Amino acid sequence: MGIIIHVDIDAFYASVEELDDKSIIGKPLVVGGRSNHGVVTTANYVARKYGIHSAMPMYMAKNLCDHLIIKPMRRERYLEKSRQVFEILRTYTDKIEKVSIDESYLDISGLGYDEDIVYDLQKKVFEETGLSVSCGLSYNKFLAKLASDWNKPKGVKIIRKSDVPEILFPLDIRRVHGIGNKTEKRLRNIGINTVEDLYALSYDFLVTMFKKSGEEIYKRIRGIDNREVTPNTVRKSLGTESTFEVTSKREELISHLRDFSKEVSEDLIVKEISGYTLTLKMKDENFKVKTRSRTYENAIYEEEDIFNKSMEIFEEAYEGDKLRLIGITVSNLVDLNIRQLFFLKR
Repeated sequence: MGIIIHVDIDAFYASVEELDDKSIIGKPLVVGGRSNHGVVTTANYVARKYGIHSAMPMYMAKNLCDHLIIKPMRRERYLEKSRQVFEILRTYTDKIEKVSIDESYLDISGLGYDEDIVYDLQKKVFEETGLSVSCGLSYNKFLAKLASDWNKPKGVKIIRKSDVPEILFPLDIRRVHGIGNKTEKRLRNIGINTVEDLYALSYDFLVTMFKKSGEEIYKRIRGIDNREVTPNTVRKSLGTESTFEVTSKREELISHLRDFSKEVSEDLIVKEISGYTLTLKMKDENFKVKTRSRTYENAIYEEEDIFNKSMEIFEEAYEGDKLRLIGITVSNLVDLNIRQLFFLKR
């Protein structure tokens, strides 16, 4: 049985803005697009008291708080602070999986359930970066993440195997990894609102109702999660895809590719990796899947480069069929030196 810490930087983008501008500390703050068409990327804890949250349209956030402070995104600054945090985390273990710019899993198996390690890590990050982190310690990824969300901000929680029923049963089903909006709605329609309610459902029932995700839900609520902490360069690929209403409109398909290129590029840069191979995936209205891959001399990671290359593949492979899914994946991954990247760009 492993021992895993989930580390989450508290209200990361907003915290960096407060770090760089002391005058806004204690005031409601969001990071995101300033126009009414923009969305909230991050809200600090003061803003959250007004009901403001990430992904909320900016006009709604302004309506909830008329004296809201809005700061634009500064991706390079956030990446710089993120790197500082991850350099500290690497002093505890080299087995780190970077989930996003502000979130990671650390495998500290062999060190035991040592609460002092977590508090030491938390203290060191704050002293060296000025940022607070919340940490969850448990024997698998699902429970470690659940624990880190428990007492935010600056929280520390340990979940041992013996704690699982007492901790999980009262939770709302939304807290279970793998339960999205559609699954939640279907469960509530049959009177399932808590993990304890969910626990009473049989394995066969969940698998029949939700297929593969039903199996995962069955395991999670019993404290079972066999996913390992995987350092990012061990990953074989990174990508995204989306299912939508069947369409053959090129502008809609190209819009998806544009969005995916941005998403994949940001993910690659955050995880400090790039890749030599790009794969385009298309699924037509009859569920027939077509994939096309190209391998390049230079590794790719930039949004425009990924988009242009995915468009080249799309123009060659797309035959006007009605599609229900499209996606892109970057593989053949290698390390990306972020500092060198920013130096060259400047």
